[in-house]
Amino acid sequence: MIFFISLLVLTGLARLIGWLGVDHLRQRHTSMRIALAIAMIFFGIDHLITPERYLPMIESWLPFPNSVIAITGICEIGGGLGLLTQRFRRLAGLMLAIYFVAVFPANVHNAIYGLQVQGLPTSEWYYWARLCFQPLAVWWALYCTGNIYNIGHAKTSFLRQRRNS
Repeated sequence: MIFFISLLVLTGLARLIGWLGVDHLRQRHTSMRIALAIAMIFFGIDHLITPERYLPMIESWLPFPNSVIAITGICEIGGGLGLLTQRFRRLAGLMLAIYFVAVFPANVHNAIYGLQVQGLPTSEWYYWARLCFQPLAVWWALYCTGNIYNIGHAKTSFLRQRRNS
């Protein structure tokens, strides 16, 4: 949930900067995408700097837990950087959505076993509540990069073509 609070705060700051004169930050998609990029880069760097914080989240059957944490950190940084480029923006959004689905089992593991992770609240409810926000992360990555609109747009175009045939 700290991640989602960060997204909301960063989006609000981006919108505020937009209202103060940076015109393209006035757009909801743009401010949400910038917020997601900053959050992903920040948390990705945190994975690399303090991997011990994430070790309790890794299930015991997974080999090379430090490498798993490093790879997830690199994926987060890469996704965040991709969001900042026009060329890779939509691909980054799609890959981050897949990433959020892929890390969901780790969040379930935390909720079931009530792990204590440094820097996160110790209450059991926190880990269960986090699970509810995972679909929001998937949606956020797809929405702010235009992937959801484009899926709907493609469907509408397809239906129009069939009707005109």
